Amino acid sequence: MSTLLKELEWRGFVHHATPGLDAHLAAGPVTVYCGFDPTAPSLQLGNLMPLMLLRHFQLAGHRPIVLMGGGTGLIGDPSGRDSERPLLSRAQITENLQRMRDQASRFLEFGAGKTAALVLDNAKWLGAASLLDFLRDVGKHFPVNVMLQKESVKARLEAGISYTEFSYMLLQAYDFLHLHRAQRCTVQVGGSDQWGNITAGVELIRRVENAEAHGLVAPLVTTAGGKKFGKTEAGAVWLDPALTSPYKLYQFWINVDDRDVEGYLKLFTPGTKTELDDLVARHTKDPAARAAQRFLARDVTERVHGADAATSVAHASSMLFGDFDPKHADARAFDVLAQEVPTATAPERDGVLLADVLVQAGLVTSKGEARRQIEQGGIYVNQERVSEPDRKLAAADWIAGRNVLLRKGKKDYALLRLRA
Repeated sequence: MSTLLKELEWRGFVHHATPGLDAHLAAGPVTVYCGFDPTAPSLQLGNLMPLMLLRHFQLAGHRPIVLMGGGTGLIGDPSGRDSERPLLSRAQITENLQRMRDQASRFLEFGAGKTAALVLDNAKWLGAASLLDFLRDVGKHFPVNVMLQKESVKARLEAGISYTEFSYMLLQAYDFLHLHRAQRCTVQVGGSDQWGNITAGVELIRRVENAEAHGLVAPLVTTAGGKKFGKTEAGAVWLDPALTSPYKLYQFWINVDDRDVEGYLKLFTPGTKTELDDLVARHTKDPAARAAQRFLARDVTERVHGADAATSVAHASSMLFGDFDPKHADARAFDVLAQEVPTATAPERDGVLLADVLVQAGLVTSKGEARRQIEQGGIYVNQERVSEPDRKLAAADWIAGRNVLLRKGKKDYALLRLRA
């Protein structure tokens, strides 16, 4: 078995693969692609698996193509859906495509060289295709009875499927054929819901070009509780910081169930088997330390948002839920906190009565309650318990120039900031 396929199997990426893929990979470098339809304003965590698949191919010496579906996005993929997708405007598709292209570029190496990744848009060739030529040259190779057996179609027959979405399989197969001709692409990867579409492209290339092509799909990722991966009570977890803040992305990984963390480390981080086995062993010995979740959170957040953002959100998270001393935090960590906890503004630096700002920040409802909480040891300033009910804030309380972290009890936080 090829080294790459062994690596992918160990990590849990292989759900189905076409016969002969192993020998095909062992024969030499290939070009591999995965498609992403810009029907949402951002990639989400569910897209991480195919991106990491492409990354592993690139690390093994193969060339990855990120195919943006500027054309297929106008149609909509029926896979994994029980109802018709709303059709988006061309302008919205174009805007979504640009955002997703930028996000995908953070996971792969671009530039020059045989393994340099490409980003292509299928609108370039699908938009230029003649309907009559497409039906003659592509459609004739797709028996309707075979298409009806594909899972993505069969699952929708009872609820109903339009001809528009029914034709999606042909468009995706044509993408594979076009990339085979133009880029010598011989492998397509994706999620398990794409198996029918991918094998349709493999078969089209065999029929039209009399050539070898292959597909590999990764399994659907779910949580130990049976929920769809990348979903929270608030909805999808996005890679766009305007839709899901870097802090919330980091916290998603910090809160991963202990039963899921080993599998997620293999899928979503590039750590070696030795590194990850050691990390899992440490986690098993002391699960409460959440070392595995912290590694996972830091690695993915840094890959998506950069090292500076990852450091800031890690510090912000550890201030609230760990033992990180706020006095060691920089201004960016407090900027993160200001978006995540109730925040009040102080008019001046010195002489402000703590009881007043506790009311202003919403941690208590009255000055009397604030004094009682302080006397009972329930109030903390920068994670240090205070006991004087008439305590005033002083210059030494302000961190990074303009921040004071307030806490009531074990987990009720607020941030006090000087006006910028």
